[in-house]
Amino acid sequence: MTSPESTTTDNVTPDANPAPPAAATPEQPAPGSTLEEQLAAAKAEAAAHYDRFVRAAADHENFRKRVAREKDELRQYAAARVLEDLLPVLDNLGLGLAAAKQPNAELAALTGGVELVLTQLKAALANHGLKEISPAGQPFDAHQHEAMSQQPSADVPEGTVLSVIRTGYALNGRLLRPAAVVVSSGPAKS
Repeated sequence: MTSPESTTTDNVTPDANPAPPAAATPEQPAPGSTLEEQLAAAKAEAAAHYDRFVRAAADHENFRKRVAREKDELRQYAAARVLEDLLPVLDNLGLGLAAAKQPNAELAALTGGVELVLTQLKAALANHGLKEISPAGQPFDAHQHEAMSQQPSADVPEGTVLSVIRTGYALNGRLLRPAAVVVSSGPAKS
């Protein structure tokens, strides 16, 4: 069995003169060195530290400039992928316009071509996170929809979207433009 004094460290008294930490002790001069030699060594060490500081400051400034340059390039070319995906849509619109200007252009063929281009455009934008908000028949949501007017309806319950005037859009879950809608006010009151 051990005594309580040998297992506890709470009752230890600190030394009256504790030794300073090893890092805090000044470097002892070499035996036989003069004060001038010590001063020259300290100046050389200070010059080396100053040189390291100047180099670190220059590295930091170069890093800051490089980051600013990269940020500007990123901002300038951020839309490059989206635009690359939209170029075929522009090509097809140009072809459709040229076909529409032909003297024997058929309206049904032109309409079908425009619908295909619209589908292509929507697919290209959806690939980059754009989502349509077309809430016809859904409950009105003030966070996603903008009520342009209310209209009585015997068939559609109150607070439900009757029709969409302008489609809304969200980009990766963030609302870009709310859908402009007409909301049902319920059955007409006589």
